[in-house]
Amino acid sequence: MQKPMRRCVGCGESKEKALLVRVVRDAEGNIHIDPTGRANGRGAYICRDEKCLEKAIKKKGLDKTLKVTVPEEVAAELKKELMENE
Repeated sequence: MQKPMRRCVGCGESKEKALLVRVVRDAEGNIHIDPTGRANGRGAYICRDEKCLEKAIKKKGLDKTLKVTVPEEVAAELKKELMENE
């Protein structure tokens, strides 16, 4: 059985879902990292790398995928969460 693949919104590379971090926008509009990969809401995948997250924010990859503008303070919080989960 083939493992599920997802594309990083930062670097654009396709990788196994398990190697990526899911960022989710829930029904209330909150944006956060989803450690389970199963939370309800619109999701985007990013490599477990701060540089990919920075690219995704700079190139508006997260904005496009989540269909919302990601505020700077939320982007900073995502970076902090990503560093804690490494």
